[in-house]
Amino acid sequence: MGGLRIETTRHLHCTVMRASGVLDHAGRARFSARINAVWDWSPGPTLVFDLADLDFYDSSVIGVLAMAMQRMAEEGSGRIFVVRPSDHLLSVLRLTDLLSHVEVRDSVEETVAELMLRSGDHGVPEHAAIPPPSLISRLNVRRDHC
Repeated sequence: MGGLRIETTRHLHCTVMRASGVLDHAGRARFSARINAVWDWSPGPTLVFDLADLDFYDSSVIGVLAMAMQRMAEEGSGRIFVVRPSDHLLSVLRLTDLLSHVEVRDSVEETVAELMLRSGDHGVPEHAAIPPPSLISRLNVRRDHC
């Protein structure tokens, strides 16, 4: 099995973290460090995790999410989205009661678009043009790979 690959994409209203490969104990340390490194990239922060391309994960996936949740609780703000979770991951989240602390979505693009549209309630004029979802991923984006 290969190592863990983490791609982070900075959007105006959220940070998307796509993980692929193997999320084990060593990967957990890298993933947690990456979350801390991008913590201030979005208000809250709002973290969108796409874990569908993980080939293998153990309890470390719970550790990564729990670390982010704990920091959000300490700081009093933040949101976590889990996109395209497998049935097994949903079951694990349910059994550990983490499912009640995350928002589950079907698509990264739809989640980013939803967050962008909702931000219209917070200082963006209603008449401001909202680009279609296909363009949103290209707006105000910074990508890092590690």
